[in-house]
Amino acid sequence: MYTVKTMNNISDVIKQTLKAPQYEVGPDQETYDALMVRSADLHETAFPQTLLAIARAGAGVNNIPVEACTEQGIVVFNTPGANANAVKELVLCGMLLSCRKVIEGTEWVRDAHTRGETGIGKLAEKAKKQFVGPELLGKKLGVVGLGAIGVLVSNAASDGLGMEVMGYDPFLSVEGALRLSRSVKLTADLDALFKECDYVTLHLPLNDQTRGMVNEKVVATMKDGAVLLNFARGGLIDDEAVLAAVKTGKLRHYVTDFADDTIAGQDGVIVMPHLGASTPESEENCAVMAAAEIHDYLQNGNITHSVNLPACSMPRAEGCRVTVINRNVANMVGQMTAVLAAEGLNIENMINKSRGAYAYTMFDLSAAPGEEALARLQQIDGVLRIRVLP
Repeated sequence: MYTVKTMNNISDVIKQTLKAPQYEVGPDQETYDALMVRSADLHETAFPQTLLAIARAGAGVNNIPVEACTEQGIVVFNTPGANANAVKELVLCGMLLSCRKVIEGTEWVRDAHTRGETGIGKLAEKAKKQFVGPELLGKKLGVVGLGAIGVLVSNAASDGLGMEVMGYDPFLSVEGALRLSRSVKLTADLDALFKECDYVTLHLPLNDQTRGMVNEKVVATMKDGAVLLNFARGGLIDDEAVLAAVKTGKLRHYVTDFADDTIAGQDGVIVMPHLGASTPESEENCAVMAAAEIHDYLQNGNITHSVNLPACSMPRAEGCRVTVINRNVANMVGQMTAVLAAEGLNIENMINKSRGAYAYTMFDLSAAPGEEALARLQQIDGVLRIRVLP
């Protein structure tokens, strides 16, 4: 039996995959084999030695100490695309709010009622001219990052709203390219995208290369009166530079899902309380995908959608499966196969994949290795973790 600890509110739908008695699932486990989490900060968490995997029910893993986990032989999964539709819909909502002055108009009606005004219908007809805003049809949208969300936003804006869409992603996957509408124009010139587009929306991860990428210099090149949208990560934006541009009118609006003290309550800034994936459908989709990742790894050793180790899957064969997480250095596989050969074990199937500084190997063996062979495998310099799956 495997024990799975849940943090935050993870949908009970996971129990359809992580079924008893094979799994014990709950929030109060002290020792556990797997951990499922949404937004809880794990950077100060002391993980038990038994922990094999962490699944983030969402895309971002900033709340997880990924590097430390890798050194402990813990696989970290995320659920890319599971909440993509929910975020897409909110991005489209953000564009509409920024151009049609819906929030301002709604607040005017509420304030008029609060003041005790009567005949609000007639008053509204006179007041509505101050809430005039442009349509999206025919406007140019720049989409920075064409992952699951970026592709959906691009297609919806182009095919559904009649916008001219320019997409930028130097790491566009084959799958992403196939799903992208033919009407979306790809560009390799990010500077041109910022200069030409009426709306720019960000859909990329936060890392050392992207942190603060929209700064004073970039904002200065943007089209006068452009709208900037950020539903990806707060750290992508230099808030002070963007706020200054909004105040001068250089930017008409900044729309974001990441509230902080600098931008909260500022005119021209529409701030939402991180609502991107806050739909029951999205939360369930993420939970289902995370549970499937955990199940396949614990039962079969297969890795799908890991952020720290390579994707690696192999059908199960008869006999015993041994998995190894190790540093990606020369002759690791040779050393491991030598140990197994010395034990007299026949390798029925084998797969080895690497990702940066780390690698993952699976062996299907004719029989289970003995304690001595396992000890010799663990003693190989660079081996981080060994598992034996019956």
